[in-house]
Amino acid sequence: MKRIILVIALLLPLAVMAQNSKVDKHAEKYLRGAVPVVNGAVTFQKTFRVPGQTDAQLHENMLFYVKDNLVAKGMEDAWTRMLSDGTEDGIIAARVEEWMTFTKKFLSLDRTRFRYQIAVTTGHEKVNITITQISYLYDEEWNENKPTGEGGTIYRAEEWITDEHALNAKGNKVLSGSGKFRRNTIERVNEIFNNAMDMFETQGREKEAQEQEATKVQKRKFVVE
Repeated sequence: MKRIILVIALLLPLAVMAQNSKVDKHAEKYLRGAVPVVNGAVTFQKTFRVPGQTDAQLHENMLFYVKDNLVAKGMEDAWTRMLSDGTEDGIIAARVEEWMTFTKKFLSLDRTRFRYQIAVTTGHEKVNITITQISYLYDEEWNENKPTGEGGTIYRAEEWITDEHALNAKGNKVLSGSGKFRRNTIERVNEIFNNAMDMFETQGREKEAQEQEATKVQKRKFVVE
């Protein structure tokens, strides 16, 4: 019996380490460095190339993306609005507030207002997107007489989702409280970046298809009446 207990005692730490390893590997994209801080502010940036597009085309496409895919779909209040269309300084900028949902179950909804500022510069076949000034309005009190909510707590990203505030001391685990804000913010920011790139990818495929179709028509040796 003592031998069995000894074997279990020896194997238990290995089992715990294996379990922790699985969790850490799954959560690796949320760990150290996943939330960049620039000059004291949480700042996400993405730069990508779009070969073949003029400066005017890049600007027009990204202005449409910010206005129709972010601002127009944001919450209708004083926060969500265009700040600049880039006419004067070339910077497309907007502030957006949208719902960020953590869990949604029957008679249970856990969500926060997610606020951020987005700035876009374009030119020389490149697009640069910056997302900063991130904050959350969480735990509002809801009732039938005031459906828009009241009260709640405001969290600034710099005080809530950074490595210092959202990871354990070893930096290998996301904390349970602020961790959900960190994970969902990373996912949403990446979604905004990827959707912008997908827009240009779709345009590229459509243009290529049109060019291929035009080439087929030119190669016809018969006349269609």
